[in-house]
Amino acid sequence: MKMNVLVSVLGLSLVLVACATQSPYQAVLRHSRIRGSQQGPNVCAMQRLSDSNRKYFTNCKQWYHRKVCGKPTVISYECCPGYERIPGTRGCPAGRTSRNHRRAFSCSNNDSEILDALVSNVNIELLNALHYHMVNRRLTSEELKHGSSFASMYLDFPVHIHHYSNGIVTVNCARLIKPDQRASNGIVHVVDRVITAISNNVNAIIDLDDNLERLRAAMAAAGLTSLLEGEGSYTVFAPTNEAFQKIPQETLNRILGDPVALRDLLNFHMLRHVQCSESIVSGSAMETLQGATLEVGCDGDQMTLNGKAIVTKRDQLGTNGVVHYVSELLIPDSAKVLLELAEGSSVTVATQLFVDAGLVSHLKGSEALTMLAPLDEAFKGDVAMTPELRKLLRNHLVKGQLSSQALYHGQELETLGGLRLRVFVYRNNLCIENACIAAHDKTGRFATLFTVDKLLTPPTGTIMDVLKDDDRFR
Repeated sequence: MKMNVLVSVLGLSLVLVACATQSPYQAVLRHSRIRGSQQGPNVCAMQRLSDSNRKYFTNCKQWYHRKVCGKPTVISYECCPGYERIPGTRGCPAGRTSRNHRRAFSCSNNDSEILDALVSNVNIELLNALHYHMVNRRLTSEELKHGSSFASMYLDFPVHIHHYSNGIVTVNCARLIKPDQRASNGIVHVVDRVITAISNNVNAIIDLDDNLERLRAAMAAAGLTSLLEGEGSYTVFAPTNEAFQKIPQETLNRILGDPVALRDLLNFHMLRHVQCSESIVSGSAMETLQGATLEVGCDGDQMTLNGKAIVTKRDQLGTNGVVHYVSELLIPDSAKVLLELAEGSSVTVATQLFVDAGLVSHLKGSEALTMLAPLDEAFKGDVAMTPELRKLLRNHLVKGQLSSQALYHGQELETLGGLRLRVFVYRNNLCIENACIAAHDKTGRFATLFTVDKLLTPPTGTIMDVLKDDDRFR
């Protein structure tokens, strides 16, 4: 009995070790093989976009959602990589061996126009292009490790390999779609597009494109040029000149003239890893160099940022990262003044009331403040500005840039109107007087926005004062 238990524990340990050492690609291939096992040995279930010929190995999440980039998929069954069918047998029992193939990375027929041009113009460019798809050694998919690079047969220019958590593998940002096609004199890995040689780093890509002139100047002013010249792996969402022009000139001048805000702005456009567009099958939150997150996703054939299809040019690969061009400037909260924080939140009624109350100078300035902004639903009907409301709104501006996480029970907060507001911490609520925090903080360059559920009703006296002022208690 003890021996059986010991064997079971050892077996479980070996399984856990094997799972821990699997790459995401191996895991998703294994899942596709399990899903296709009812069709016979070595059959993989594939998800194909219903309006195109793009196919993906399936993971558990995609299998149940049946969507890639928000578009429906249909299930098809194919031989797993390295196997082929034998007439009259079930599944794919035979190991595939192709002949007369010498390329390590072969492009698929989806790039037919490029291929036709290459074949019809047999010249030195064609030879160089083909040599760049070849590595002078035998490489299986297991040897194509994340972050690795291999010298090609074209002037030893490297090809770059990247793995992603969803199981996708890219070669110079081209998606690997059929690996391990074994030949008598090598292995063919099929990718979804022609790959081109790269020699420039990310900074050089930005430096050589006139359409990124304003970004180039901003990077130099922020002292970030050397970052993108050095070693590392970066993704840059590069705002074009047009993207800068869309920003109000007053806002742009303020950010460009503030080294801290400028650096935050630019770092918000960068990731500390290479994110090729072909690796994205759904939206994912990714941490930027600034510290906040961007949702990088896709909608059909379009790459999206925070749900918006603003990527106009993709996968400009450099030796130390990749550049995607974007048509809008992404401004993080940390580069915004208080008015800009409020305008981007669900407190539009309160924001207009602060403006009408003559408090714009506080909302646009560099004063350390915290705004207590009631939700729109806290106001019923049209709200007219009165002297009493103007005074009350001044007491919704607290001195100092605060964080709700640092507040404690019994703390007193001083307002611009001269009142002292009390903090109450309950089991499920954090309140300032009668108004409770209703959303996460928005922390700007100089100030913080607290969204609260109602207008404040500051205390006007002690309990005895309240009773004395009420005729019912005389």
